[in-house]
Amino acid sequence: MITISLCMIVKNEERVIARCLDSVKDIVDEIIIVDTGSRDRTKEICKKYTDKIFDFQWMDDFSAARNYSYSKAAKDYILWLDADDIILEEDRAKFKDLKANLDPSVDTVMMKYNVGFDEEGKVTLSYYRERLSKRANNYRWIEPVHEYLEKSGNIINSDICITHRKDGPSSSGRNLSIYEKNIARGMKLSPRGLFYYARELFYNGRYDEAIKYFEEFLDTGLGWAEDNISACHLLANCYDVRKERAKVFKSLIRSFEYDAPRAEICCQLGDYYFENGDYERAISWYKLATKLDKPSDSWGFISHDYYDFIPSIQLCVCYDRLGKTEEAIKYNNKAGEYKPNSPAVLHNKRYFDKILKEREDKNGAE
Repeated sequence: MITISLCMIVKNEERVIARCLDSVKDIVDEIIIVDTGSRDRTKEICKKYTDKIFDFQWMDDFSAARNYSYSKAAKDYILWLDADDIILEEDRAKFKDLKANLDPSVDTVMMKYNVGFDEEGKVTLSYYRERLSKRANNYRWIEPVHEYLEKSGNIINSDICITHRKDGPSSSGRNLSIYEKNIARGMKLSPRGLFYYARELFYNGRYDEAIKYFEEFLDTGLGWAEDNISACHLLANCYDVRKERAKVFKSLIRSFEYDAPRAEICCQLGDYYFENGDYERAISWYKLATKLDKPSDSWGFISHDYYDFIPSIQLCVCYDRLGKTEEAIKYNNKAGEYKPNSPAVLHNKRYFDKILKEREDKNGAE
């Protein structure tokens, strides 16, 4: 059986750190905590789980902090988690099985990261991360923000999920601030850095600047296909804010240069035609979204609702606008299969029940 070091970087995580460590303490063989400047009870709580707690002076560089935490590890493999991550019971069982049976020739284990959820807790956004890596390979973390672990050799995908359970306010401006401090110091952004800097600009409402950097990123021709597709998706949103409809369309179509169509892109194209009142063409794109398989071997972002619920509910509206009530009801029922308690589904059901009742009454009167 392999041994595992858990390496974490933390700061002011007293609300969530125990929840995280409770979910993993009986899986790992040692816990390394690197604190980057907590002023709350974080370190005090961590002392209940480990005596390997180290201080690290924060320098606006997540990779530097993570690399320091990895330098303290002593076991066969290294696992990383953020303080607001947890491993659910079903995934804990899978993880223990993986630990007992992992072929030592494996260099890195990718695990699904569930980060978005609907009102009922169903996963809406997920992607894979490099979670478990062989210590002897001395892999390094790269990039100061939106860091990633270099990986090579024998890499496998696991069905183990890490669940992100955010608790507390978002620090949406933090990453943007780090990027801009580093740029001011003369740091040249890598292609990946261009993409994530543009994304931070987008999420902070600085659309004109986001467009500039998304375009610069795509023009490098060096981006990962999944990042290219995400850039096209977000670039279209930027142009939509600016009411530049032709550029919205071109950005979405551009995504097809990089890989097979993604459901979120197809739904955006459906929205493009829907907003123009061209319901027939909107229908063709929404239907395509329902027929696509989720990329099974991709490490990129998967927005699950775009493969089923969202296009189904939009098809319902399109067919209703065209006066095709039976088709509209069919797709509302289909949407209900995915989210039976959705307010939109329940509202539509009442709406269609009323239409059908009025139709029956009219036919009865005749």
